[in-house]
Amino acid sequence: MLEKSKFDDILEMVTRRVASRTSRRGFIGRVGTALAGAALVPLLPVDRRGRTSRAHAASGGREGWIPQDQDSKQCDYWRHCSIDGNICDCCGGSLTNCPPGTRLSPSSWVASCYNPGDKQAYLIAYRDCCGKNVCGRCGCLNTEGELPVYRPEFANDIIWCFGAEDDAMTYHCTISPIVGKAS
Repeated sequence: MLEKSKFDDILEMVTRRVASRTSRRGFIGRVGTALAGAALVPLLPVDRRGRTSRAHAASGGREGWIPQDQDSKQCDYWRHCSIDGNICDCCGGSLTNCPPGTRLSPSSWVASCYNPGDKQAYLIAYRDCCGKNVCGRCGCLNTEGELPVYRPEFANDIIWCFGAEDDAMTYHCTISPIVGKAS
């Protein structure tokens, strides 16, 4: 028979003390609380101030991308710096309103776009208009400030119609309203 060591005695004493002061339900409750807290981390606010200077610096430096503030139906219009889809301005809507017969998606992706007219950067919330077949006009793929899909608030590759009601899951076009100045 093996003899117990001093280490075994100490370990047994600590284990019995912990077992007498805790319960399985308490342990499971703490684990559940930790898991729920970890699931809420992606909902915390995101600091986007660092992206403003990159948007300003890259607006004139990206090959082929020189933003303009005259024609909102062109892909190089300054508000479309991170648009991926069809511009609603070409599809019967406007920069801020969906075309008739479509519904606004409940979610969006954001980007900081530099306006060459007033030399300011603005936060743009791109929102998809859903419910009709794809417009097919003024298709743009601009990727300024885009991040991978695991950062959905900056991912323009997602079809954001997934939260729309009823038959409005079909993508039609994208609007680009200004949320505010990026500072």
